[in-house]
Amino acid sequence: MKRYILTGTPGSGKTTILRGLAALGYATVEEAATAVIADEQARGVAEPWTRPSFIDTIVTLQRRRQLRPAVTTTTPAVQFFDRSPICTYALSTHIGHPISPALSAEIDRITREQVYDRHVFFVRNLGFCEPTEARRISFEDSLTFERLHEQTYRSFGYRLVEIPASPLPERMAMIHTHVSRLQERRQPRHRPGTASAT
Repeated sequence: MKRYILTGTPGSGKTTILRGLAALGYATVEEAATAVIADEQARGVAEPWTRPSFIDTIVTLQRRRQLRPAVTTTTPAVQFFDRSPICTYALSTHIGHPISPALSAEIDRITREQVYDRHVFFVRNLGFCEPTEARRISFEDSLTFERLHEQTYRSFGYRLVEIPASPLPERMAMIHTHVSRLQERRQPRHRPGTASAT
């Protein structure tokens, strides 16, 4: 199973791309932070990101979803994730929370076990950022957040694959083509005139 991350600033279109990839038959995992915020707000917590436990709750959900067996799809060797613990590291930095032991341990785990492919799809902003209950950030702040994500992923040694602002079919085609090329590169090659021993 090759696991690829979609990342970028809030409102860049990651979720729409992820659902489009799911429609193509890829296994997908939706963003944990959005789910945590929605759950906490449903419990009456208006701004859950201000709580010290916020980051660790996201990390726990990310780990649980990553370890869950992928649903069988038409492309069972590939799985896409809307964000990862590296994004949670950037989020923690952005909102001023210290990097918790749980987050550090999870980043150590995904690095040691090579959980995610080192090629990360960086979905660029669309030129605006529509606010929602879970997304209360101005477009100007979203650009700062975008740069922070870029710096954080590079600092952990990931290679960013640029997905610029463009119509959804074009963005999905870019990702599909890139993944296909990576998969082809990793296929074992047999040298002409050789045979395996029996």
